[in-house]
Amino acid sequence: MARIISVISGKGGVGKTTTVSNLGAALVNRGKDVIVIDGNVTTPNLSLHLGIPFYPITLHDVLKRRTPIEAAIYDHPTGMKVVPASLSAEAVKDTKIEKLQGALLNLLGRADVIIVDSAAGLGKEALTAMRLADEILIVTNPDLPSVTDALKTIKLAEEGGAKVLGVVVNRVKGKKHEMPLSEIKSMLGVPVLTLVPEDSSVPKSIKRKKPVVHYKPKSRASRAFRKLAAKLLGEPFVEKRKKKMGWFEKLTFWLR
Repeated sequence: MARIISVISGKGGVGKTTTVSNLGAALVNRGKDVIVIDGNVTTPNLSLHLGIPFYPITLHDVLKRRTPIEAAIYDHPTGMKVVPASLSAEAVKDTKIEKLQGALLNLLGRADVIIVDSAAGLGKEALTAMRLADEILIVTNPDLPSVTDALKTIKLAEEGGAKVLGVVVNRVKGKKHEMPLSEIKSMLGVPVLTLVPEDSSVPKSIKRKKPVVHYKPKSRASRAFRKLAAKLLGEPFVEKRKKKMGWFEKLTFWLR
């Protein structure tokens, strides 16, 4: 039966959708059948990241009970399967996100992992994503507002009985103004699963409409997402190390 993982952030712009697309692709590269679902029905972006923004049937049709969710599944060149949301403003009307939990029951035998890209914040869409998931993955940035919002998200998830797998700290620059990793760990009280560095390959990959793990598989960001996939599967992540480690490699060495 599939694991359902909801990827959630307390605020927008931290890299949640980027994490979903790259985690999904990295899990496929490890031999898993993966379905990614754009659970952000008001401001969806997943299909834009994956390069196929217009679909005849979307999650909105499923939530309006016009079609079964199986009809909204599309194959992606990365090997993932995608359930997109409509980009149309009109489609948002009369969409009931709470119907998603029932729809997912029909997918449990169709994949090893189902990843839900939740809406940012702590509104109805995000709370629904928390309730329907077996496990929660939090994405944040290394600044106090983002980490504070992540803490609120973790507390809500735990109060609802969800299992919080841990945190992805995204867009790490190694600057003095950033929160130290030790403070982030202490404040959140859950594992930091990976640090994703600020990497110019990521916006370039989004422009090319490809996950960075495919666009630049040897980039530092790609390595971080592949490491995340290995950790979630409980598998070793082994790569040849460079003779000399840079600042980011030194920063993340203890996370191995």
